Amino acid sequence: MVPVLAFAGIVVAVMQTLLVPVIKDLPRLLDTAPSDATWVLTSTLLSGAVATPIMGRLGDLFGKRRMLVASLAVMVVGALVSAFTSDLLVMIAGRTLQGFAMGAIPLGIGLMRDMLPRERLGSAMALMSSSIGVGGGLALPAAALVAQHTDWHTLYLGAAGLGVVAIALTLVFVPESPLRAEGSFDLPGALGLTAGLVLFLLPVSKGSDWGWTSGTTLGLFGAAAVVLLLWGLMELRVSAPLVDLRTTARREVLLTNLASIMVGVSFFVVSLVLPQLLQLPAETGHGLGQSMVVAGLCVAPLGLTMMFTAPVYARLSSRYGPKTTLIIGLLVIAAGYGGGLGLMSAAWQTVVTSVVLGAGIGLAYSSLPALIVGAVPVSETGAANGLNTLMRSIGTSVSSAVIGMVLANTSDVVGGVAVPTLHGFRVSFGIATAAVAVGLVLALFLPGRRPSAHPQLRASSEEEANLARAREALSGFRGRVLDASGAPVAHARVTLIDRHGRRADATVSAADGSYTVAVPAQGPYVLAARAPGHGPLATPATHTGEGHCVDVDLALPPETVTA
Repeated sequence: MVPVLAFAGIVVAVMQTLLVPVIKDLPRLLDTAPSDATWVLTSTLLSGAVATPIMGRLGDLFGKRRMLVASLAVMVVGALVSAFTSDLLVMIAGRTLQGFAMGAIPLGIGLMRDMLPRERLGSAMALMSSSIGVGGGLALPAAALVAQHTDWHTLYLGAAGLGVVAIALTLVFVPESPLRAEGSFDLPGALGLTAGLVLFLLPVSKGSDWGWTSGTTLGLFGAAAVVLLLWGLMELRVSAPLVDLRTTARREVLLTNLASIMVGVSFFVVSLVLPQLLQLPAETGHGLGQSMVVAGLCVAPLGLTMMFTAPVYARLSSRYGPKTTLIIGLLVIAAGYGGGLGLMSAAWQTVVTSVVLGAGIGLAYSSLPALIVGAVPVSETGAANGLNTLMRSIGTSVSSAVIGMVLANTSDVVGGVAVPTLHGFRVSFGIATAAVAVGLVLALFLPGRRPSAHPQLRASSEEEANLARAREALSGFRGRVLDASGAPVAHARVTLIDRHGRRADATVSAADGSYTVAVPAQGPYVLAARAPGHGPLATPATHTGEGHCVDVDLALPPETVTA
């Protein structure tokens, strides 16, 4: 399941970076003005930002695998639409559909949380979270090679083929999660969030073309602030909101989301600067004069290193916690950009910069879903990770706008063509370093790992994982979920509710019906169990807090049907 979900994330990233090698040629290829051609990129950004939290919430309600397949299917349709047209409006429509694939990242993370044993969850979520960088890094040289030797529409056919493969693998190897959130889909909340995000991201993406102080840009920013404020007030009054703002306002969730914006900013700077530096002619005095394919190969280590840091993250996080791992990642990113300021005179130096930045960004990206998952109820995993992915997208959008403005304002005009300068590249790296510094301050204020009554073991092997589970079982409830005849019930949802009516823990019963939930403190609890084909059950139970596990079997009644 894990490599299939990671492959789906890589496919999403490939779709996003397809057009990087042909960005400068889009006005000619589509027979349109440069300002209109940018909508081919902006449309995907907007639809991806809107779809990410919405698909996450739909996954929580109706099934994460189902929504994952739906996201990939819409992407395939969009890729096929773009593959057979050179008309601007049709191309924009196809690219808008492709943006829906962004929902695959939070849905994949949610499936992992629901289905994987705890000892494998850290490295799996790290790989899934890093997959967007991995795919982006690997796609650059491949897309450059295709664009250089074949018709550029072939890029979309390749993306559609990868999407079909991802759908087939998901249907075969990824089971559907049995966990469902309560409530219904908040359509007014979805419409309000869509309007607010479009009003905000549109001037971010087009501000450099319209002018940052123009009436249109400032008016859209003001309208976005009003709409998002009204949307927030509405969400606080809804019983089943699209985004639970009370949960989002928790210190750990809020600071993690803000840090995610900074990580998104730092990730996109290197993707914008290094390819341009590598492809500029050597006659400029600072360009490295490399071909499109060589430039892609020099930047590819960024994604490869992100992929290889997933197991490193798992070991660091199990020993020190995701907060410490995030801080380490941000420090490595800062070192990469600081060293990169003096490593711009040869192609091999850009490879070194890519490797260091890939390691830091991989650690930082891997830490984010673990921090979110540890701070929200299991029923809100998809929506919460969707919002976190949205924060990263906002970071990359802001980065694209700001760096584009910096490079434009610091460029030299040679023969009527604006050429980016070395000063502009270094200023861009300085902006990325400043964003990392802000992210580091935010990370330092994140809550640390809570002290435990029992020492925590590193689950670096199956034997250690079993020991860890046995130790956790000393302070909770355990037993089996059975049906009316005494047969075990697999995949039953078991929720532990404290005296205040809040969820204290939750799990899914194993194939033999066994379950284990941990108690945060001694006292009375209610064990609630539910499974398809059976009636719900609520059983009171009390834990004395004496370091032992209380055995409670849960016998589900037969399902009753009201005429």
